[in-house]
Amino acid sequence: MLSNKVLLSALFVAGSFTASAQTSSNSPYTRYGLGDLADRAFANNAAMGGIGYGLRNSKHINVMNPASYSAVDSLSFMFDLGMSLKSSNYQENGVKAKAKNSSFDYIAMQFRLHPRLGAVIGFTPYSTVGYSFTTTKPLEGSENSSTSIFTGDGGLQQVFGGLGFKILDNLSIGANFGYLYGDINYQTQIGFNTTADYSITYNKIKVNSFTADFGVQYTQPISKDDNLTLGLTYGLGHNLNSSEEKGIQITDNSDYVVNNSTTINDSYGIPHTFGVGVAYNRKQNLTLGVDYTLQKWSNVKYNNQTDAYKDRSKVAVGAEFLPNPIGRNYFKRIRYRAGAYYSTPYLKLGDINGPSEYGVSAGFGLPLFLFQRKTILNITGQYIHVKPSISNMLSENRFVIKLGLTFNERWFMKWRVN
Repeated sequence: MLSNKVLLSALFVAGSFTASAQTSSNSPYTRYGLGDLADRAFANNAAMGGIGYGLRNSKHINVMNPASYSAVDSLSFMFDLGMSLKSSNYQENGVKAKAKNSSFDYIAMQFRLHPRLGAVIGFTPYSTVGYSFTTTKPLEGSENSSTSIFTGDGGLQQVFGGLGFKILDNLSIGANFGYLYGDINYQTQIGFNTTADYSITYNKIKVNSFTADFGVQYTQPISKDDNLTLGLTYGLGHNLNSSEEKGIQITDNSDYVVNNSTTINDSYGIPHTFGVGVAYNRKQNLTLGVDYTLQKWSNVKYNNQTDAYKDRSKVAVGAEFLPNPIGRNYFKRIRYRAGAYYSTPYLKLGDINGPSEYGVSAGFGLPLFLFQRKTILNITGQYIHVKPSISNMLSENRFVIKLGLTFNERWFMKWRVN
């Protein structure tokens, strides 16, 4: 009973964090599209470059491929939550700026419903918008100037449930179905240094829609101690159920305000997403993997148009090494991880492409024993470079620390008392 109370308390605490999960970015690039896209990688996946399509592990929840849910231990209930600490350095034309952010990233629980059926319930972000910057330029033919203030905040999140079913001993399928929701606000204020006149142009987007993801995993033994797992995933692309209020407010010296606004429905979408990954496993000691992701953004609606995006690709590689899972030496029971990835942009900024991105990562899975739980503390460090497609545009160097805590409790064990 105590375990149930602890779990419910953690869920309520995590729910209170979701309200602040949207302020985890300061990038001006989030002014475009749906913002900064979040991959569904937990802290342990992120340490391995963000791979997950071919991973099957009874010690961690892997929401990147729902077919992996069938690997859940028959006696265990798993509970996973994570957060990030970010430090970003921006540079454009010799001008530098810094920003620091933190965010609550995810929460999920996994349990077995049947010897061949595992289930997961969770929360993950989908995208984040957060920026605030100012530009000043002289008015042509005058000594006066105008100042523009650009601000944006919000993002999209998803609450989902999924099932993974083992059809054969080496073949599993799975599906996630979720509720996608959130608010995104964009605003531009233009004023002049000689008067109190200013104008505000704003966009307020509200989304209440759904997500659906499907996956399959096939494991082929190579030898007594080695196997390969092939993972395939598909995410359903569709037009979002959304409403957008667009308007302009104009204020003059006499405090007279003109406010014109219109509302447009269903003018945004999300892409069809395809993923393939292969993971090599040797006993419980070594895992090597590679993933490829393709998101078909090129035909997705943005502001009722279909020319604002381009298809996005991502390649990721990663590894995990566990010297001895039952060794007496604590350092031999630590999971050592490393990885890297490269992704192309999904944005088009006028006639040019948005920034590409690459990152390298490393981390540890530290075994803990808390309140009779077999717990793993996952610590991941990432370096991410956001590279513009042309010179003299904004670049970003981002340093991220991800913390994840995985509780693995044997709820379903039958104790025998003599």
